[in-house]
Amino acid sequence: MLGAIGVVYGDIGTSPLYAFRECFNPIYGLQPNPANVFGILSLLFWSLTLVVSVKYAVFIMRADNNGEGGTFALLALVLRHYRASPSRWWLTGLGIAGASMFYGDSMLTPAISVLSAAEGLEIITPLFKPYVLPLTLVVIVGLFLAQKHGTGRLGRLFGPITSVWFLTLAILGLVQIVKFPAVLAALNPGHAVRFLAENSWRSFFILGAVFLCVTGVEALYADMGHFGKKPIRLAWCSLVMPALTLNYFGQGALVLSRPETIANPFYLLAPSWAMPLLVLLATCATVIASQAVIAGAFSLTTQAIKLGYSPRMEIQHTSARNIGQIYLPFINWSLFIFVVLLVLGFGSSSNLAAAYGIAVSGTMVVTSVLSLMLRRRVSRWPRFTITVMIVLLLIDLSFLSANALKVPQGGWFPLVVGAGCFLLMSTWKRGRQIFFRGLSEDGMPMDLLLPALAGDHCPLRVEGTAVFMTGNPNMVPHALLHNLKHNKVLHKRVVLLTLSTAEVPYVDSDKRLSVVELGHGFYRVEAQYGFQERAAVEDVLELCAKHYNMSFNMMETSFFLARATVVPSMRVPGMAAWRERLFAWMFKNASPITNYFEIPPNRVVELGTRVEI
Repeated sequence: MLGAIGVVYGDIGTSPLYAFRECFNPIYGLQPNPANVFGILSLLFWSLTLVVSVKYAVFIMRADNNGEGGTFALLALVLRHYRASPSRWWLTGLGIAGASMFYGDSMLTPAISVLSAAEGLEIITPLFKPYVLPLTLVVIVGLFLAQKHGTGRLGRLFGPITSVWFLTLAILGLVQIVKFPAVLAALNPGHAVRFLAENSWRSFFILGAVFLCVTGVEALYADMGHFGKKPIRLAWCSLVMPALTLNYFGQGALVLSRPETIANPFYLLAPSWAMPLLVLLATCATVIASQAVIAGAFSLTTQAIKLGYSPRMEIQHTSARNIGQIYLPFINWSLFIFVVLLVLGFGSSSNLAAAYGIAVSGTMVVTSVLSLMLRRRVSRWPRFTITVMIVLLLIDLSFLSANALKVPQGGWFPLVVGAGCFLLMSTWKRGRQIFFRGLSEDGMPMDLLLPALAGDHCPLRVEGTAVFMTGNPNMVPHALLHNLKHNKVLHKRVVLLTLSTAEVPYVDSDKRLSVVELGHGFYRVEAQYGFQERAAVEDVLELCAKHYNMSFNMMETSFFLARATVVPSMRVPGMAAWRERLFAWMFKNASPITNYFEIPPNRVVELGTRVEI
C-alpha cells in the first residue's frame, strides 16, 4: 500500500496545487462568495467520489488482463473476445487513440506540476518571481537526466515522501475547517446541483477546471499489475481520498474567511514560517508525480512494441531483478523537449491548465467504452451494474465536452500530440500487416522444401547449428532461401525460431515453449511471451536445452536474419502513398532485431531482402 501511495497517487495528489484555484480563474467571472465556494467544493468532492471511488476503484479495476491494467492491456483483453467481429477494427482504433492521448498527458503533467510547485516562491516574496521559470527548468532537466539510472532507488523514497505529502494536505486543510466548520455543508450534493442550475452555460465551462481534481486517475488502472487491486483501493480509501477532501475543503474555508486568498489558496493555507518547507515538499511531490507518468510512458511504449503498434526501439533494463524498471532513451528525450517547450511557451500553471485535461478525459472515455464492450461479451456483471457504468460514461463525456472548450486556449496541444501518435501507431500496425502479407506471397511453404532435402539435389550439409528467425513458422524464412541461393549449403541442424507476443501480460512457463521436429535436421521452435515480459533468444535456447534436450554451443551456432528493405509501391493495395513512405521510414529507423531480442551480435549473419508494400 505504501508503494501504491508513492507511485499510483503522485499525479492526482498534486491536483490541490491548482484545481480549486482554477475554478475561480478570472476568465470564468466567478466570485468567491459562499454559494459559489460551496458549489465548487461539492463538485470537487462528488467528482472524486463518482469518478475515482465508484468508477475506477469499484468497476474499471475489475476489467483486468491477468491482473494487469492500462489501455493496451484492456485493448488486448477486449480483442480476445472480438476475434471475428466487424467491431474489431474500430475497437483497435479506439484503443490506439486512448493510448496516444496518454503521451500528451505525460508531457503536460511534469510541466504543470513542477511549475505550480515553483510558483509557491512568489508567495514567499515577489522577489522570487523571475526565478520561477529557471527553477522549474532546472528541476525538469534533473528529472529527465535521472531516468537513465532507473527508478529503483528513487522508488523506495516515493511512498514515505508522498505519505508525508498527503498527511500535510490533510493537516493544512483540517486547521482551516476547524476555524470554519460550516464549509462541511458542501458535502451535500444539492450544492453542486444548485450551482450548475444557477450558473447555466457558465457552469459547463467551469467543469473543465473541476476535472483537474481527477487528473491522474488512470494510474489506478494502469499500475494495477504492480501493486494489486487491494492495496490501491485501501490506499485510496484510508489516506488519499480523506486527505484530498480535507485540503479542498480547507482551501474553501480559507477563501470564505479571506476572499483575497483565492489568488493561491493552497500555499496560503500554511503559516508564513512553513512556506519554504511547503514549497520544497510540493516540489518533491510534483517530481514524483512526473516520474510516475514518465515511467508510464516507458511501459506503454514497451507494450505497444510487443503488441505490434510501434517500431522496435532501444530498451535499457535498469534493474537485474525488476523487469518493469526500464529506460527508453528516445521516449525520454522526446518528452523532455516537449516539456521544456510547454514550460517556456505557456509560462504559468494557469495557462497550462487550459491545455490540461482534454487528453486525460479522452483516455477516460476510451477506457469506459472498452470496458462496456468487454462486458457485452463477458456476462459476469448484472444489468444494473452496466447501467451504472453507462451513467458514469455520461459523466466522462460531460467532462470531455467541457474540456473540449479549452482547445483554442491550449487544448489543441495534447490533441495534436495524440493525433501524431495515433497516425504513427496505426500506420505501423497496418504497414506490418501488408509487409508480412508480402513476405508470405513471395515465400515458400515448409511442406515444399522438406521433401526436396531427401532428393538427389540436396545441398551440402555442414557442421553446426543455424537458427533462422521467422514470423511465420509454416513458411521458409527468406534468410534460409537466400542462404541456399548464394551459399548453397545447409547446417546439419536448422532451427526455425519464432518469438511471438500473446495478448496477456504473462505466459505460464509450461506454455511458453513448443518444439517440433520436422525431419531432415529441421526443428520448429516457437516461444510465446506476454506483453509485460522480456523476450531474449538465449533464454529460449536455454529452455530448449532444459526441457527438450537440445543443447546449443554458441560458438557453433549462427543466427541468420533477413534485413528487409521496404519499398513503397502503388501496385500493392492497402495504404495511401504518403503512409507507405512513412512506414518505410519507420521500418528503416527501427532498432535492429539483434538488440531487441538480445541476439549475440558476433554470431549473426544478415541477408538482404526487398519487400514492396
